[in-house]
Amino acid sequence: MTPVPTVFDRSLIAKRLARRSPDDDWVTRHVLDELHERLALITRSVEKAAILGPDASILPDASSTANGRFTFQKFSTLALTVGPSFIDAENLELPANDYQLIASVLDLQAVNNVPGHLEALRRHLAPDGLMIAAALGGRSLTELRDAWLAADVELSGGTVPRVAPMIDVRDAGNLLSRAGFGLPVTDVDSHTVLYSNPLALMNDLRKLGATNPLADRDPRLTPPSHLMRAAQIYAEKFTAPDGRARATLEILWLSGWAPHESQQKALKPGSAKISLKDVLGDKGSG
Repeated sequence: MTPVPTVFDRSLIAKRLARRSPDDDWVTRHVLDELHERLALITRSVEKAAILGPDASILPDASSTANGRFTFQKFSTLALTVGPSFIDAENLELPANDYQLIASVLDLQAVNNVPGHLEALRRHLAPDGLMIAAALGGRSLTELRDAWLAADVELSGGTVPRVAPMIDVRDAGNLLSRAGFGLPVTDVDSHTVLYSNPLALMNDLRKLGATNPLADRDPRLTPPSHLMRAAQIYAEKFTAPDGRARATLEILWLSGWAPHESQQKALKPGSAKISLKDVLGDKGSG
């Protein structure tokens, strides 16, 4: 089996998140609000549910579907503190394999083996159990990527790994199918966030513990000249009409069901009872 490449330094991510104030984490609060709204639309009862995220201390104790309230078992996927709630996202083992619901909050985008992680989540679901995950989408911080790329090429003559790759919505459905989920659904919650200037955005990322998480990052400190040039390019290219710096935040939502015989299945090729020609008539010719 080909070894999974280490793209993300998860121990470094844990150290940074441990230093941040949960009060500053407005992104997680937004995602959790959206999660509750999505779960409220599900018309089934849940008796056994788990929720996973980098820091279990900020995850909710409970939520509700349209059929009533339920409680979560909470797990941290990063070792922010030593405790029984920690699970290794790269080698996922939950204490049960009959959860009716598993929710993953803002961790999938920093997992090195995404297909393996999704498959492990599916194995811990009861038949016809639901997995729902929120991750940073592929268009998040595109402005920052472009500004740093231009500054690095201009001042260093090449590119430097600075912003992590993220899952594109076009690939998400394939990842769910590959992991064995039935009825996979993906959609995107996209926002434009405005900052007084690009340096304010970079400062917010530091407070969120969301700076460069790449394993092959340059260990040297970024020269101030690079930082100021990237900020200048950002301001020149990505300024809103009111003069503020705009930044894209894309939340990718993935959901899928553990296979069950009651679920709808695609027809096998050639098994249709009515031919396309019969439906279209002459419209299908010419």
